[in-house]
Amino acid sequence: MHPRIEDYAVVGDEQTAALVGKDGSVDWLCLPRFDSAACFARLLGDEENGHWRIAPKGAKGPCTRRAYRPGTLVLDTEWETDEGTVRVSDLMPQRDRAPDLVRVVEGLSGQVTLHGTLRLRFDYGSVVPWMRRSDGVRVAVAGPDSVWLRSEPAVHTWGKDFGTHSEFTVGEGEKVAFVLTWHPSHEPRPPLVDPHEALRASVADWQAWADRCRYQGPHRDTVVRSLITLKALTYAPTGGIVAAATTSLPERLGGVRNWDYRYCWLRDSTLTLNALLAAGYHEEAAAWRDWLLRAVAGDPADLQIMYGLAGERRLPEFELPWLAGFAGSKPVRIGNEAVNQLQLDVYGEVMDSLALARRSGLSVKPHMWAIQCAMVDFLRTAWQQPDEGLWEVRGGRRPFVHSKVMVWVAADRAVRALEEYPDLPGDPDGWRAMRDEVHREVCEKGYDPERNTFTQYYGSRELDASLLLIPRVGFLPPDDPRVIGTIDAIRDELDHHGFVRRYSAHKTAVDGLPGSEGSFLVCSFWLADALHMTGRTQEARELFERVAGLANDVGLLAEEYDPVTGRQLGNFPQAFSHIGLVNTALALFGGDEAG
Repeated sequence: MHPRIEDYAVVGDEQTAALVGKDGSVDWLCLPRFDSAACFARLLGDEENGHWRIAPKGAKGPCTRRAYRPGTLVLDTEWETDEGTVRVSDLMPQRDRAPDLVRVVEGLSGQVTLHGTLRLRFDYGSVVPWMRRSDGVRVAVAGPDSVWLRSEPAVHTWGKDFGTHSEFTVGEGEKVAFVLTWHPSHEPRPPLVDPHEALRASVADWQAWADRCRYQGPHRDTVVRSLITLKALTYAPTGGIVAAATTSLPERLGGVRNWDYRYCWLRDSTLTLNALLAAGYHEEAAAWRDWLLRAVAGDPADLQIMYGLAGERRLPEFELPWLAGFAGSKPVRIGNEAVNQLQLDVYGEVMDSLALARRSGLSVKPHMWAIQCAMVDFLRTAWQQPDEGLWEVRGGRRPFVHSKVMVWVAADRAVRALEEYPDLPGDPDGWRAMRDEVHREVCEKGYDPERNTFTQYYGSRELDASLLLIPRVGFLPPDDPRVIGTIDAIRDELDHHGFVRRYSAHKTAVDGLPGSEGSFLVCSFWLADALHMTGRTQEARELFERVAGLANDVGLLAEEYDPVTGRQLGNFPQAFSHIGLVNTALALFGGDEAG
């Protein structure tokens, strides 16, 4: 039986991440970066596509229990057997030069015999490497990739069926460690890490980081876990934050809504900055802001909705036919064609992010305002165009209301900056006129007076959960009857067993794709925010607790949730879901006393 998405936990080193199943198997790992080819791809195929399992000999099913050590990204997986109890601790230490995956096995009671199976398959499970021994270490090489597996001398290892097997016994208090290290095959082996010291240092470093969280209200552990997850999805060399650690986990089991999320979306920028700043992580917020400035530098007409980890622009989309897909969900896609879409809302998100950064006291970069001016001037001629919208639809461009609202945000933040900082150069009259014109048009063409709600796009009767952001960005005040009507309409028409769909994918052809999808988790957090802003705080808190309660046993959320089957859907863990959780918790409980 194939694992469920929520059966996985994540460990990482802020440059890549591994997904570890409840059965003790590492089923996904891209090396050396989040967006590199996977050497373990069982997640999207089967065991022959690469995995690394360590578990008690003969164990078929899941572990007895597992948990992260408090305030860390170190995962402890435990099995109770007839012979005794054993724990496997998984981590990826902060790297010096090379990425390491460390697995430390510890006997807790009795005498337990464990079996390990390592199947390395480079290039997303398609390339079987050449294995050899060197100085007691097993070395796998294929083309540009080289992986070294190091274990204790007492561990018996052997090759069979194009895999490396091991068997060993641990008694109470005994520890056996394994270290998997990647490096370019043309370079010498990197320095060896001490696995036991790496475990100790990782626990101490992560706990020190988690202790910096300023939030002390209810659900603090949940908030801290989400912040640790965001930190784990950060590409430390540049400060970019990937949307998820995976590609092609389906938004509908067996369907085609399978996308590559291992890139950095501009759309996430404001909400990410807000979460980091509000929780006290100014250094991470500054790194993300700096990534943003580097990525968007250039002609505003060439602004993309997403970029690679270091700001790369080309993310060509192609399919991997040899992978069966998660639960048979094909195709498996690498790259993301949406990079070429026009999504006007990202200009508003970037302007809002930089305004927030300035207000929050992050150091101002000399070229920042020049980039902002160029963006607003570009929108003067571009804002009336139809676009693909924030959901990256593949069913053609439309005049999406959320896109126009965010154009208003871009103009509004530019005008406000000139009002707050009179020495900045700009065109206050021209920008103010554009802001007012956009506002008039949205209220005239994007609002349905008959139903008292804003709509997905001009002339549409469809709704869209992104309209819940209208009061948050300041387009209209929360007590405006049109805002309240929109919130009520969305809660009624986009309800999916108590959660919120982003739009009616099962009824409309707006996205150009067959089939439906689950409830989009961040949209339920947006509804909680909107309810709170309109004075319905108790309802908002109840909704927050219902959505936060969907996290798996180690506190992780995917992109979507299917309340009918009770399963998480989409890429995992999903930054947008965890950003929503943090921001909504801070909004709802930030003023409460701790506890």
